[in-house]
Amino acid sequence: MKSYTYIQIEKKGPVFCIALNRPDARNAMNTQMIMELSDALTVYEDDPNSRCAVLHANGLHFTFGLELEDVAKSIIDQGRNFFQKGNINPWDTGGTGRVRKKPLITAVHGFCLTLGIELMLASDIALAAEKTVFAQMEVQRGILPFGGATIRFVRTSGWGNAMKYILTGDTFDATEAYRIGIVQEVLPKKELLIRAIELAEKICAQAPKAIDAVLANARKAIEVGDLEAIDDLVPLVTDCLKSEDGQEGIRSLLEKRTAVFKGK
Repeated sequence: MKSYTYIQIEKKGPVFCIALNRPDARNAMNTQMIMELSDALTVYEDDPNSRCAVLHANGLHFTFGLELEDVAKSIIDQGRNFFQKGNINPWDTGGTGRVRKKPLITAVHGFCLTLGIELMLASDIALAAEKTVFAQMEVQRGILPFGGATIRFVRTSGWGNAMKYILTGDTFDATEAYRIGIVQEVLPKKELLIRAIELAEKICAQAPKAIDAVLANARKAIEVGDLEAIDDLVPLVTDCLKSEDGQEGIRSLLEKRTAVFKGK
């Protein structure tokens, strides 16, 4: 397993755990930390034995967001070539890095600011500890959110809910985050990572080809359009049914047992 300065990775069977690990700086993201996160997600994406990832953080906070002075210089110097060629863009903003295709669960606690919210919105499921504090406060620093909040926050929460926080930079709590749909569960802090791994294990128990097809079709509906995604449904399900896992799914239904999928 690779080792990093500001990121920790750990495999728990097919679950690939990634921890933000700059607690002395409240997990504020400098350029090196962002690059390490990109690399860790790429390792996960390319590992055939890892079926779902969990992103969480060490220390008191998920992240205080961007270390603006450091990252601003990198963005100005590198622009759309910010990420290493072939590496995953953690925020899945097209045109700047490779897009992740495998499932990701994000679990946040403490302060979850700016790019932290955008990491949640770019993942597939988000969980929050009860006392988590959120803020999309870029406008208070003279910039706009550039990790996808202007798109995903609006799409997830609706125009008014998103603009209330993006245009003011105001803080909000986990109850509000749940109300507006940017987190799917709110839990005591001590249960947060346990629950995230539990959900990941449930995803890992399903047929990988089916999981891939779900994510690809849902993404296409959002990014391209419903009609194009609908056109793909029959070819996708046909491909799944022809696979060994598809045949196992049918047998398990007839035999009234839990399917055992092998990813074939």
